Amino acid sequence: MRDAGARPQAGQLDGLLKVVRRQTTRGVEPDVREVLDWLRRQTGTHVALVGDTGAGDAGDAVEAATEDFPRTALGVLAPLLERLVSGQLAAAASTAGALHVRCEALGPHEPGPVLVVVGASEPTPETVALCQQTASVLTLLRRAGVGDRAWREYEYKARQFRFAVLSALLMGEPMLARRMATGAVPPLLDAGRLRVYLLQCPPAERDRITRAQQDPSGYHGPDLLVQCPVFNDLLICLVADEQRGADEQRGADEQRADPSDGRPPRRGAALHRMVRDNPAYALGVSGSHVLGATAEAYSQAANALAAARTTPGRVAFFHGRTPLDGLLPRQPALEWARALLRPLESAPKTSRDVTRLVVSMPRSAVARLLGLSRNTVTAHIRRAEHALGQDLADIRCRAAVHLALALDSSCPPLESGYEDRPPPSLKELLDTERVAVWAHTTLRPLETRYRRTLREWIDANTDAQRTARHMGISRNTVRAHLRTAETELGLDLLTTGIGVHDVVHALHVTAIRRVD
Repeated sequence: MRDAGARPQAGQLDGLLKVVRRQTTRGVEPDVREVLDWLRRQTGTHVALVGDTGAGDAGDAVEAATEDFPRTALGVLAPLLERLVSGQLAAAASTAGALHVRCEALGPHEPGPVLVVVGASEPTPETVALCQQTASVLTLLRRAGVGDRAWREYEYKARQFRFAVLSALLMGEPMLARRMATGAVPPLLDAGRLRVYLLQCPPAERDRITRAQQDPSGYHGPDLLVQCPVFNDLLICLVADEQRGADEQRGADEQRADPSDGRPPRRGAALHRMVRDNPAYALGVSGSHVLGATAEAYSQAANALAAARTTPGRVAFFHGRTPLDGLLPRQPALEWARALLRPLESAPKTSRDVTRLVVSMPRSAVARLLGLSRNTVTAHIRRAEHALGQDLADIRCRAAVHLALALDSSCPPLESGYEDRPPPSLKELLDTERVAVWAHTTLRPLETRYRRTLREWIDANTDAQRTARHMGISRNTVRAHLRTAETELGLDLLTTGIGVHDVVHALHVTAIRRVD
């Protein structure tokens, strides 16, 4: 081994620090081999990092090594390495035949790896010092790596837990969300009401925003930000809304962005500023809802976002629109809904849950949301279709089932005696003056050409290519018309498709009533 003095020179340690600096700025696992190669260049030795040998061959325990490291020497050193790995020794010098060996244990936990330096001559004091310095650096790098892994695992668990809370709220089960969070209940669950802000932004920015605003508990103060597991450019922001009213829609968020009393800015104001400062962002905002109506708030935010994408400020609020299920005569509507859904009770609960999701989003999205394969989702859908006698691939059937599910979940139990009469048909339910006005109001903003494209698109089962062929226009023109319709109607037709059902029913009603 080289003899260059009793202590490492400053330039040598500067080189080691440069290696460490490069590794710490990468944000990846430590590259042990790079550090070992640096030590070999400085000392002219062979270097390896050896882990716990257990009862096996010491050569098999090598975690990293420089090129041509003499692994056969480790067999002779096995008893010594076991003592170093177990923490009985901190350092040791030995020989393996004609080779001289220097070992440095990496602390502080046992069993821990050992830095093994092998050379043809006895190590100089400088080489010993470099070995000690390198062992210390490797210890710090490994501890930093463990810390980074723990941080990433925490981030992943916190992200999954926030999604679990969101899922319970979307199911209308705030108490279930509280039970899941026993001991660490999100402050949001203590709020009386909430709004959903749906932020569209680049995926990398979405993750950065979530991390930047996360508190030590894994939440976001009184609110909850959840990365959408289906659409990787959407951030779902559940924002506590104790104050009802329309002050926010009049820009009160911006007025409170820099409060004089020292309080932090409201979440809504921060989201508004993000959209204002980033042309790639868009924001849809729901109305105020109780926690149990989070699903309705999400639907409103998704429809508002569809309009926001093409508005000058890229921010849109959901403007109150009475849902169709609230306009139907309660008792007859519930009779129809229960009659339609009753056969589904014979299907497995998982199939029923999958069906509730499939009528509102694409099958591939349901598979990602539930962590199932598309084949498994398809199998559940087939069971539900067989029970219902419906083709859920047909948009009109999905719209009918969606309406029935909305009625079933929002209405109280039926009055006694309804079983004695046949339920009304959907056509009979929709053929009322109130529903006709709703349909006319829903479609009124559209020009005739866009309404015709919308009707043809529904007739083609929302297949843009078939619509284009039937109308004699290009597929891009069809999609452009649909994007315009999204903006004018304030309904999401192409991203989540959550507003398509209203269009199906509105067009159905106009056909029944000849209101166009």
